[in-house]
Amino acid sequence: MIDLHCHILPGVDDGAQSLAQALEMARKAVEQGIHTIVATPHHLNNSYENPKQQILASVEELNQQLRNENIDVKVLPGQEVRIHGEMIEGYLAGEILPVNHTPYVLVEFPSNHVPRYTEKLFYELQVNGLIPVIVHPERNQEIIECSELLYQLVKKGALTQITAASVCGDFGKKIKNFSLQLIENNLTHVIASDAHNVTRRTFKMREAFAVIEQKYGNEMAYYFDDNAALMIEGKHVYKEDPERIKRKKLFNLF
Repeated sequence: MIDLHCHILPGVDDGAQSLAQALEMARKAVEQGIHTIVATPHHLNNSYENPKQQILASVEELNQQLRNENIDVKVLPGQEVRIHGEMIEGYLAGEILPVNHTPYVLVEFPSNHVPRYTEKLFYELQVNGLIPVIVHPERNQEIIECSELLYQLVKKGALTQITAASVCGDFGKKIKNFSLQLIENNLTHVIASDAHNVTRRTFKMREAFAVIEQKYGNEMAYYFDDNAALMIEGKHVYKEDPERIKRKKLFNLF
């Protein structure tokens, strides 16, 4: 498996705090069947700044340590960028780092709302050759309350990534049910761990794929697996036309 969203780089954000913790996470990833991890430290989320060149250096160093320890996982460079109005400028200045130097850039919203300028910014990103991938939309309070916001963004070219632990119910029943509704309505395109450690916020990829396989069959699991592979290669991902979540269904969350 490929994990597109992971806080494995040591000492750069709220993920691994040391090299020892990063190596522990890598070993856990191998146990999960993960062979490739995209390191996605937070960037400009009011607490951390991790510009492109720093990430590239950290990824190179971590890969060397993984080879030294004979841990069979490869780390690719990426970034989880908090949405902000100057993203285009940051990209052109060489500070924004899309997934493995592809057009796909992971974009994080504040947890409780979607900024009003999002649609315009996403349009500008796409004009500049980038494809915004909204991370963990299932945990955004405004999207939970008004899924039409997400539908419109996906319809206009954005992709989304839901968290494996959400599918497993680790964030509660409401978020699990909403995650499944996003899957059922073609409103998400890839599953990733957003792992920060091996305890409270770990990978859960194998468990999430088991839930998806059991509920939707092998084909859906392959869809998410294939999309992760396509994304790190910069190729077009598979996607179906998004559908609106019917309001009646949303009431079932509560």
